[in-house]
Amino acid sequence: MRNKLFISLLVLVPLLFWAAPLKAAAPLDSDNDGLPDNLELQFKTDPQNPDSDSDGFKDGAEVDWGYNPLASSTVKLPQRIEVDLKNQRLTYFVNNIKWREFKVSTGKKSMPTPKGTFKIKNKIVKAWSKEYKLWMPYWMGVVGGVGIHELPIWPNGYREGENHLGTPVSHGCIRLGIGAAPYIFDRVAVGTEVKIY
Repeated sequence: MRNKLFISLLVLVPLLFWAAPLKAAAPLDSDNDGLPDNLELQFKTDPQNPDSDSDGFKDGAEVDWGYNPLASSTVKLPQRIEVDLKNQRLTYFVNNIKWREFKVSTGKKSMPTPKGTFKIKNKIVKAWSKEYKLWMPYWMGVVGGVGIHELPIWPNGYREGENHLGTPVSHGCIRLGIGAAPYIFDRVAVGTEVKIY
């Protein structure tokens, strides 16, 4: 009996180390509206009804665009952006609830990104930097010459690499990756609060 147990352990223990790691399960979304059940509770929507206000738009889509999923009007919920310089992350909040998070690249040590609470002062789809002679797609001006934008593009077409995201290498701006920048640009308005810490 002891030998069988020993042999079984010899076979089973290595399998534990060779097995592929388990992936975390996706959050439960009972009504398939794009708003996980845990967030349905926070937004006070019905987790069994994909369109809580019966306006023809799924709750998840309404929250994603900053609209109130409980009102059929076009009332926007409060939105804000927070930039965590230490962890190089930009977080998009809707109604004070964390909605999306993106990796960024902020100012290098010699040209730090300013800390404080600001508001988006302007938006330009493809801004030109006279100082650095490059394009800054999806520009959202924050303070002085500092803004949030997609990875810059040099006049020869070279684009700063995604490998810079997560590392502070910019001249003070907050760089977002391809896809993340237009996502934020399309959802927030001039006047949206930006907290940088």
